[in-house]
Amino acid sequence: MENENVSRAEEIKIQANEAFKAHKYGQAIDLYTHAIELNSQNAVYWANRAFAHTKLEEYGSAIQDATKAIEVDPRYSKGYYRRGAAYLAMGKFKEALKDFQQVKKICPNDPDATKKLKECEKAVMKLKFEEAISVPESERHSVADSIDYRSIGTSPRSSFMPTQVGIAAVAVAFVAALAMILGAAAATKVAAVVVVVLGTWWWGGSAEVEPQYSGAKIEGDVVTLDFVKKMMEDFKNQKCLHKRYAFQIVLQMREMLQVQPSLVDINVPDGSHFTVCGDVHGQFYDLLNIFELNGLPSEENPYLFNGDFVDRGSFSVEVILTLFALKCMCPSAIYLARGNHESKSMNKIYGFEGEVKSKLSEAFVELFAEVFCYLPLAHVINQKVFVVHGGLFSVDGVKLSDIKAIDRFCEPPEEGLMCELLWSDPQPFPGRGPSKRGVGLCFGADVTKNFLQDNNLDLIVRSHEVKDEGYEIEHDGKLITVFSAPNYCDQMGNKGAYIRFEAPDLKPNIVTFAAVPHPDVKPMAYANNFLRMFQ
Repeated sequence: MENENVSRAEEIKIQANEAFKAHKYGQAIDLYTHAIELNSQNAVYWANRAFAHTKLEEYGSAIQDATKAIEVDPRYSKGYYRRGAAYLAMGKFKEALKDFQQVKKICPNDPDATKKLKECEKAVMKLKFEEAISVPESERHSVADSIDYRSIGTSPRSSFMPTQVGIAAVAVAFVAALAMILGAAAATKVAAVVVVVLGTWWWGGSAEVEPQYSGAKIEGDVVTLDFVKKMMEDFKNQKCLHKRYAFQIVLQMREMLQVQPSLVDINVPDGSHFTVCGDVHGQFYDLLNIFELNGLPSEENPYLFNGDFVDRGSFSVEVILTLFALKCMCPSAIYLARGNHESKSMNKIYGFEGEVKSKLSEAFVELFAEVFCYLPLAHVINQKVFVVHGGLFSVDGVKLSDIKAIDRFCEPPEEGLMCELLWSDPQPFPGRGPSKRGVGLCFGADVTKNFLQDNNLDLIVRSHEVKDEGYEIEHDGKLITVFSAPNYCDQMGNKGAYIRFEAPDLKPNIVTFAAVPHPDVKPMAYANNFLRMFQ
């Protein structure tokens, strides 16, 4: 009987591998699970299931499975490899480094293991350097204070000089300190690098509007529909928006979001409609398709985009500037919620930071990071529909007033209400369980029911998860997941969806759509070099 189980498990593993190759990762997980039930002492099954979990961004589950593979066979290098990759995807570079060191120890002559270990060591060194030079939160100043977009184009470099002079002074002090510690020779080498980097940044980051610039322009302080349409058409043709106007859009958004509460109430008058979209993840051409299908945002056609505007897709700058410009044009036409990818740690790994540096400048990296901290955490439509990126909480009795009271002006913490709003996921069974992602938690239909009853609500709409049909209705019809990035990362084959609510009954009308072609720029093109090695 035992030999039969082992043979059957191998057959099922082969089926699981085929499902994996076809990008049917959920099916692959189910098949690997069946194989494990028949033979739990095969480390390959655990490691393969860990890999499938990684593809679904279920990094917590991937770490658990890879750890089990290591327990079954401590000499199985792929167990450490899979766990290291999952730690890396979560931004836990130090933990990842330990696992890749173990891979190198088991496979000393494997060039791939050597390459990944070196890249991981670089990432950890960079992290330590950033920690060493970081400024305490209490001493930080807003990068926006050093940018006056109105002066750009009137006096050379006027909007950048204070910041650059300050950074140059810091650089001089840094080199002087190195001279004392390392000696003049070493300090001279570092100084040469600093001069090159500062010189490139000082002169290369000009935001002057050149006479030959033919792209979209904002006349005065008002972002108009004509400007937005011209900008979107330019983006569609892979043209860039001038930094001067990009600064204006992002700074105006900053002013607008600063005064909003953490929980925003939306009123949809009787006879009117309202559209909720899920994750877009830098898929600009699919965003254009949503507007083609459902109309541009306006007072008569308002939208809520429910977080994760950026990362993964390689047109994140175009997506975020379009959404921000539409909000500047007409604040009541579009609402924006924060997702877990509107954060420094995610942007550093999954592409947005690299894309911003490539298409705009270093200054925009800090500016976007700051503005993302001002995004509201949740919305309530007509006091009946609760819309949040992630999900619900590890404790009962949370009221809407508790969410409104959250001090959101920070990077997302690793626990607490704000973390759970951005990271949690529903589960098919009652109660609460550990997160598949390693952050937040999973919650059942009973948790959803209690939250709705406690707050006199009818429905929860959330995003955060890829769904084959673009949406999924769960928890006795009381929770809908909506995801608006079709064929996610150019490989998942899923549809996208959005939800259109009609007042006063707010019955959800779900519309699905397929992916549209985009220029030949691969997802994750700007992502962390080390992470791209695992794609």
